[in-house]
Amino acid sequence: MAAAAAAEGRREEGAAALCPQAGEPPPAEEEKEGEEEAEALPLAKRRKVLCSDFAAITCSDAAVAHSFLAGSDWQMERALDAFFEPPLQKEEMMSGALPADAGPGSCIDLTADATTSNASGNSADSRQQEDDSSFSLLTWNIDGLDLGNLKERARGICSYLTLYNPDIVFLQEVVQPHLCLLQMIAGSYTIIPGNIDGYFTVIMLKKSRVKLLKHEIIPFPTTSMMRNLLVVHASISGNELCLMTSHLESTKNHSKERMKQLQIVFNKMQKESESSTVIFGGDTNLRDSEVTKLGNLPNNITDIWEFLGKPQHCRYTWDTHSNTNLNAEYKCKMRFDRVYFRPAAGEGHIIPRSMDLIGLEKLDCGRFPSDHWGLLCNFDLIL
Repeated sequence: MAAAAAAEGRREEGAAALCPQAGEPPPAEEEKEGEEEAEALPLAKRRKVLCSDFAAITCSDAAVAHSFLAGSDWQMERALDAFFEPPLQKEEMMSGALPADAGPGSCIDLTADATTSNASGNSADSRQQEDDSSFSLLTWNIDGLDLGNLKERARGICSYLTLYNPDIVFLQEVVQPHLCLLQMIAGSYTIIPGNIDGYFTVIMLKKSRVKLLKHEIIPFPTTSMMRNLLVVHASISGNELCLMTSHLESTKNHSKERMKQLQIVFNKMQKESESSTVIFGGDTNLRDSEVTKLGNLPNNITDIWEFLGKPQHCRYTWDTHSNTNLNAEYKCKMRFDRVYFRPAAGEGHIIPRSMDLIGLEKLDCGRFPSDHWGLLCNFDLIL
């Protein structure tokens, strides 16, 4: 099921209707066909396919893949869990130290440098940020379905989380290895996934600032890509928040379904208590014409990019001119990632202040953390 959904929704940006040169079948469809063929192979060949897939996901080699799979009764999920969460000795767990013989699969070392830097150099900045006058929110499609350099890119994403230290994080296109890493290294956050199968969304709340009250998952009844709406109710500095994220249906061919999903989002935003400030952020895959077809935004819902005066430096969040992760021959710029805001009733207690792109630097592996830029938003709290 996950593979089928990944094949269906893998690359919204590669749609032929979006860019004429992008008419090739998405790679995920080829992967799906390969998996179906693998089911009919003899046991030895089937295991070889598993080894190949494991090595691609973990950026390891065939010998490592065979070792972990054989030790996990050839169950891919168990083998990946073992690779990304190797057992630690009790003393090492208590001290937080990494074993001397830890292999490349350890997810603790993905942010070891950044964590050390944050603890030693940015503690004063963190204390300054954690006042009651503002908060920050990051939304980012982290492209978990791209298996290339997955480990290096995951490390890069975690480094950005450490660097910017956002109070609220919305992630889309998260895969199980990412969730494992986040649960292990992001202990200062409450982590709420929108699913655990295939690829999914996640909301993260900084424990020292944002109190989780409850959460719910609203299904999109007619999605063909495992999409839903993750809703989290929380509070910050005495202000009620309703936080929402989603990864709306991909590709131009699924415009009708995407608009249905957006209408569900708008309806939910409007139905929330007037005492709450509602913030939705995510990879919407929207074209402006689709918002227009819905009658534009409801009167009480604001597109934060537009509210801030449409700053050009953070307009395009998917840009094959600047982002080379896809090695796409076609060149397109789209504002797929958006943040919507519905204020609480009465005088404005929370006001959007700024928006910036993050993830603009290439990693040592020569690729960006994702094919999307992240959107970092800052809000003022009016006490």
